[in-house]
Amino acid sequence: MLLTLSKDPQLFLIVTLAFIVAITIHEASHAIVATWLGDDLPRLQGRVTLNPLRHLDPLGTIMIVIAMFGWGRPVLVNPYRLKFGVHRGMALVAGAGPLSNLLLAAVLTPTARELLSTGQVGLSTSAILLIIQLNIVLAIFNLLPLPPLDGFSIVVGLLPPERASQLEDARRYGPGLLLALFLAIAMIPGMTGIITGPSNWVLGQLLGS
Repeated sequence: MLLTLSKDPQLFLIVTLAFIVAITIHEASHAIVATWLGDDLPRLQGRVTLNPLRHLDPLGTIMIVIAMFGWGRPVLVNPYRLKFGVHRGMALVAGAGPLSNLLLAAVLTPTARELLSTGQVGLSTSAILLIIQLNIVLAIFNLLPLPPLDGFSIVVGLLPPERASQLEDARRYGPGLLLALFLAIAMIPGMTGIITGPSNWVLGQLLGS
């Protein structure tokens, strides 16, 4: 894929912009829901905005350009100020990120269908399809129940308080678990299927194929 992108500057630009859109929507949604639930820390840090510059991580952005994979700056949240309790409040904040990516993909789907129906796949069609695909992939990846991903916070929020508190200790192993996941995806044949399988299914459901 990287070789293809290096030979097609337009495609490279589209993919980069698609990543930026997906990350911005994802992180802004965390901030908006945290603020709605009573924590003003994201607002004070200027994260309740769709301005990409507020959400892009410098290293994560460089990785988007180099490796076509990146990340945004995590939204800092004070869980003790959230409604519905620490764990359930954080579950709602965490779920807002993947949900926003899936909603954006769904909103763009009618436009993609209309453009595809013409039989002419131009630059605009490619851009919209890539934004849809990357938003789905980002949502599915973040729903994996591993710390520090959103899926872990969602699982913790669904557990009884005592069990949730015990599971919180696993967060300390988050960076190592995430690194192990990346290495497994890169080195073990078929491991990418844990992301691409569900992502392709969702894309097929949206596009009706």
